[in-house]
Amino acid sequence: MNPRLVGIAGPLKGVVFRLTEAEISVGRDPSNQLCMSDPSVSRQHCLISGDDAGFKVTDLNSRNGTFVNDLPVGQRPLAHGDSLKVGDYLFIFLLAEDDEAAPVGPVRFEEGGPDYDTTVLLRREGALYAAPEKMLAALSPRQPRLARELGALLKLGAALDAARDVRALAERLLAAAEEAVPAERGAVLLAGEGDVEPTEVFGWSRRPGEPVVVSRTVAGRALREGVAILNTRVQEGGEADAAPSLVASQAQSLLAVPLLARGRALGLIYLVTGDPEARFDEGHLRFMTAIAGMGAVALGQVRHMAQVEDEARRLRAEIDIEHQMVGESPRMREVYRLIAKVAPSDATVMVRGESGTGKELVARALHLNSPRAARPFVAVNCAALTETLLESELFGHEKGAFTGAVAQKKGKLEAADGGTVFLDEIGEMAPAMQAHLLRVLQEHEFERVGGTRPIKVDIRVIAATNRDLEAAIEDGTFRADLYYRLNVVSLMLPPLRERRDDIPLLASYFAAKCARKCRRRVRGVSPAARAALARYDWPGNVRELENAIERAVVLGADELVLAEDLPESVIDARPPGGAPLKYYEILRESKRQLVRRAVVEARGNVAEAARLLGMHPNNLHRLLRNLDLKAGPVE
Repeated sequence: MNPRLVGIAGPLKGVVFRLTEAEISVGRDPSNQLCMSDPSVSRQHCLISGDDAGFKVTDLNSRNGTFVNDLPVGQRPLAHGDSLKVGDYLFIFLLAEDDEAAPVGPVRFEEGGPDYDTTVLLRREGALYAAPEKMLAALSPRQPRLARELGALLKLGAALDAARDVRALAERLLAAAEEAVPAERGAVLLAGEGDVEPTEVFGWSRRPGEPVVVSRTVAGRALREGVAILNTRVQEGGEADAAPSLVASQAQSLLAVPLLARGRALGLIYLVTGDPEARFDEGHLRFMTAIAGMGAVALGQVRHMAQVEDEARRLRAEIDIEHQMVGESPRMREVYRLIAKVAPSDATVMVRGESGTGKELVARALHLNSPRAARPFVAVNCAALTETLLESELFGHEKGAFTGAVAQKKGKLEAADGGTVFLDEIGEMAPAMQAHLLRVLQEHEFERVGGTRPIKVDIRVIAATNRDLEAAIEDGTFRADLYYRLNVVSLMLPPLRERRDDIPLLASYFAAKCARKCRRRVRGVSPAARAALARYDWPGNVRELENAIERAVVLGADELVLAEDLPESVIDARPPGGAPLKYYEILRESKRQLVRRAVVEARGNVAEAARLLGMHPNNLHRLLRNLDLKAGPVE
């Protein structure tokens, strides 16, 4: 392993920091092994530690938070390819070995140079690859074959850089062969990693529509042994005897040249001609070997770029999944464990929890970690629609089924075929709709409104509710049989007040998210604001916290979210089991008197009063509103 951090954005972009010690401290203080002299970084920001089990990063209660893959973390293992954000610095964590580098020696520069009277200078516009026409025109009358081959090589060299996929690359290789070799038909056959049989085939013929007949024996040997093969007497037997179809196609000679890279055949170029007067020769073999050498390098690059893009898409998908759920408390770790266990199955899941705890995010995580991830995820809020509208929304309707049904409409269940349907607020569904849904769960079929033909669907159902369904069954508002069908796996989400350790992480995440949306620079959440957030009970859970942080970002004037930017209900909240309510009433009254006194001293000038109180005028305006005070002198 070669653990290292590579700067990809910020002041240390391009710098490689190798993790050679068991613990690396990161921060603004010069005593840190990785020192970042920037105000966005705390003095002791985070710690990167490694042992036999791997590497992990631990946030040291930094002011602006430590982010892994754009997610705020308290402590998190680091995997190869993870991004690490510390303040305005962005790194990528790498574990894999570097490619072996060529040995290098010292270099010394000296003044002086050669006599320019005896030096030939070749400008770019005069180079063969930039303007080959004059040279080729001079060669054509005397050596037409050399001119054709050189022209094909020059064109191919210029065209390979533009090839972005294997099909475009194969077309350019065959175009070069068509220009310089008397072939009538050809093909590029590509093999996958560790394969000796072609997995991708691209054919070409001077007579469009004519099939390209390939000798499996010849192609197999070229791929297996990495040798170029020239056969000028196909009709007389020999190497191609295993392909009688070649004889039937009147082929006179063939060429099979492997695309070799690092000692392995990535594929081959296969050419055939049926003209007895234009047989291939060793010159054609050598020319095509040069073409294949250029093509093999380009093919390796194209495949490498495809792998990089696939990996980038995979990492983005993983990051998207992680983004949806923030938290490292024991209660949330238990939720993650259940999601990992349940997601691969097709079992129906009931997600329960108070409003705002993130039930839809759990449903999306179940879908994205399941075999149905590539198919649709369709969410329906059962409480937002009347019974009639919900029936049409779920099942669709036929033309003329009711007034206004001017055309056939497919429902959400059809739209989700092969994927997942999330039924939010399932406890609000009317009894008649519950019966229809029960049939879908039992038979996997339904009928559109106004229809008579049953429609089969393959869907997974995830339901969510904040109601006590057991009590609803007892009072007859929810069907017991539907409950048992839906409650195969029950997943309970904890309210935010029961996972207070996650509040700082969530606050940092929402602050960064809202700052991007509002195009404001916000470097984090102040300690006083964090303390206020931790004291509050959050009856609206994560949704209420996000709204509070968004309000603070929009109304705040500082680069930090300050306590005074938060809603008054949050600022004045009592800590759990803390002082009695009377204490907070006295505290609020003291605050009113302090602000009133500053306004009086400033003769009603809010800016001057803010200066006396040591706060921004915008914050004082907000405080005046929260305390029900008016600007101006108080008699």
